[in-house]
Amino acid sequence: MKNILVTGGAGYIGSHICVELLNQGYGAIVMDNLCNSSKKALARVEEITGKRVKFYEADIREKSAFDEIFTSNDIYGVIHMAGLKAVGESVKEPLAYFDNNIGGTIVLLEAMKKRRVKRMIFSSSATVYDLGGEECLKETSPLGNSTSPYGRTKSVIEQMLTDIYASDNVWSIVMLRYFNPIGAHKSGLIGENPKGIPNNLMPYITQVAVGKRERVNVFGGDYNTPDGTCVRDYIHVMDLADGHIKAIRKFEETGLFVYNLGTGCPQSVLEVIHAFERANDLQIQYAIAPRRAGDAAKYYANADKAGEELGWKATRSIEDMCRDSWNWQSKNPDGY
Repeated sequence: MKNILVTGGAGYIGSHICVELLNQGYGAIVMDNLCNSSKKALARVEEITGKRVKFYEADIREKSAFDEIFTSNDIYGVIHMAGLKAVGESVKEPLAYFDNNIGGTIVLLEAMKKRRVKRMIFSSSATVYDLGGEECLKETSPLGNSTSPYGRTKSVIEQMLTDIYASDNVWSIVMLRYFNPIGAHKSGLIGENPKGIPNNLMPYITQVAVGKRERVNVFGGDYNTPDGTCVRDYIHVMDLADGHIKAIRKFEETGLFVYNLGTGCPQSVLEVIHAFERANDLQIQYAIAPRRAGDAAKYYANADKAGEELGWKATRSIEDMCRDSWNWQSKNPDGY
């Protein structure tokens, strides 16, 4: 059995990836400091799959933790997801983002190099693109000019990985540029569980639906979009997880590979709210609020390359995403 180390594996996306890893016969070893996640998510992963997750509670900036993990386990490859990820927060706390995201990745890469584990899937983001340019983004679209420190940390890490491969082409590195993951596992056992006020749209909607919040604040109603609200490419988290499983196949090759993971079907904030209402027969109160620092008006994915080279395509609809999100939140009104 091939063991995959998942940094940040107790988080929202990481826990869903662990389900698919275990279901596909891989071993899942998770490293997470639980700053924005829960150990209970991993217990739920085990409940869903009937298989064990090996867990290390540690920060990716801790060299000694990696020494223990790589010494005690035969690691085939790494899915690197650990990182701070809120655009708005990164504008307010840029140093924390550079320290954690970039500093932690350097520690991880040093540990991998030392142990000769040179296979990595990196959790990147559409924010590495120049979001002031093209709306439909391909892997060859212009990069840079990130609108937030969060996006810049992803850009710097991508450049580090590019330089590492250039210096040693034994590496197999897959950079997956996520668009906007929402939804939850169909069981309703795991889902998005932000601590404090949600920074992302869907958990805000579901918390309003479950009665924890009065209304959804829609940040900006005067963008140059059909209804004035921001437009994004929302992708079901299980489609995203499937993309990682298919990307592991690239570990059999050496190279530097880049793929967008999105649907190519953009939705505005108001369209998502209304889709949630239709899918779940609920009414969601919302109000237009001032624009949020770091937000771009509109962008979405061209994911043809992932289809051609990985055989991957998003298959779940926006209604599926809304139903599964509500199934999770309604069964777990207070999260984990």
